[in-house]
Amino acid sequence: MKRIWSCIACVTLFMSATVPASAETKTILGVWYEPCEYLCEGLKDAIVESGFDATVEIVSVNQDKSLFPGLVEAARKGKVDLVVTQGTSATLGIIGTMDDIGNPRFLDDIPVVFTVVADPFGTRIAESFERSGRNNVAGTFNRVPEAVNVQIIRQYDPSFETLGLLYHSNERNSLIKKEELEALLPELGIEFVALELDPGNPGVPDPALIPVRMAEFRERGVRWMYLGSSTFLRVHGDLYTRSAVENGIAIVSPYESLVRDNRALLSIAARYYDVGKLAADQALSILRDGATPGDLPILQASDFAYVVNMDVARELEKIPPFAFLQVAEAVSN
Repeated sequence: MKRIWSCIACVTLFMSATVPASAETKTILGVWYEPCEYLCEGLKDAIVESGFDATVEIVSVNQDKSLFPGLVEAARKGKVDLVVTQGTSATLGIIGTMDDIGNPRFLDDIPVVFTVVADPFGTRIAESFERSGRNNVAGTFNRVPEAVNVQIIRQYDPSFETLGLLYHSNERNSLIKKEELEALLPELGIEFVALELDPGNPGVPDPALIPVRMAEFRERGVRWMYLGSSTFLRVHGDLYTRSAVENGIAIVSPYESLVRDNRALLSIAARYYDVGKLAADQALSILRDGATPGDLPILQASDFAYVVNMDVARELEKIPPFAFLQVAEAVSN
């Protein structure tokens, strides 16, 4: 049995739907901050392929943080066996930070596996790669170190000297990424230009401001930008990447779909389908093998793929070097 709920009434629907097929059947609830895609397919396929008797229910809150308390309650009342969270905001909404251990607003009585969290340590979701520091929490990590991203951009474009970042304040991970790059890039000899999308607005930013900010980046000489750690910008990826290309800016991102389906130039990332399978491995270790979540190391992706959008490369006159194409997948859209 597999269902994907994506609606305002998802909490009620989930509570009425989670009746196990038998006493032995385990129920896994996936809480997604955005719509289900390759990641949740990898999770579900891996559970099915394992032969383990479990149902997977996916709820997408579509960036509506107000739904998290209801989902915490639903997980308890529905006697869910394990929760998988997708994204920093969803993870914080379901388990909070390490300071929230014991707070009944958050789950510490049901096993949780987090995934696609850009910085689980800076956000205080987890303690270290060796262990989460929380008895009920395990996780995965899928990011390439930012210093490696800089090195790869330099290999692609030896003239690269400035990196831009558009950030916003309503997602903690977006602010943390800005702070991380602000500290790192000067050490690597790269100028950093960071602009806030919608200053003074603590809520959901106005997407109409994306083209406005892109023009500002162009005026400040930015020709490469990083898009990562922002569900909002990923959801508005078509507008974001089209605006960038119109202003002569190349986007590099860990979000592979922005290269395949939109107008980003380069992706350096673990494939989301594979990350979903890592989350399934953690879930199976807990439910099938009896492991304590807090004793498990954070599972790190080890295989990373380079994807280049050749249509965008031609439009920006940034054709990758031949040696780069030997290891990258070239796509067109």
